[in-house]
Amino acid sequence: MKYTRLTKEQFEELHQEFINFLATQSIDASEWQSIKENKPEVAEEELDVFSDLVWEGVLKQAKFLEHISGQHMHLFALGDTNMHLIAIKLKNDIDLGTKEGFDWLRNNLLDDNVEFLQANKSYGEDKHQDIFNLIQQGAIITKGELYTYFNDLVNIDK
Repeated sequence: MKYTRLTKEQFEELHQEFINFLATQSIDASEWQSIKENKPEVAEEELDVFSDLVWEGVLKQAKFLEHISGQHMHLFALGDTNMHLIAIKLKNDIDLGTKEGFDWLRNNLLDDNVEFLQANKSYGEDKHQDIFNLIQQGAIITKGELYTYFNDLVNIDK
């Protein structure tokens, strides 16, 4: 398995897609029940393959990631060959994970306690694995509103 298995809730949400996945392998409901009862290792493999297919599709579509925690905000734009990072670091005790902390940042962007950093990083051998690793570390896939806002702000002269 390349990624992680979907959760029970995710499988429930993707119930119809899983049925379609099984159908592509000519497995109907009664045969699936038989596989689960008589060949649980095969059922586990099917769950893993489906999970990887779902993750691969999700990761292929991802364009932006955000990871906000404590005094750090990491905003990623996911390009074809590399990712661009805008990192915001607070040098005080404000918690960006709270509404109050985020409001403070919005109202104090030029404060000496706010530090902006940027970097580009090429992907390793597997772009999707690199993105997945960031998600495993707490990043979430977004539409990129925060990234776009801060990119426009910090690159105003470019």
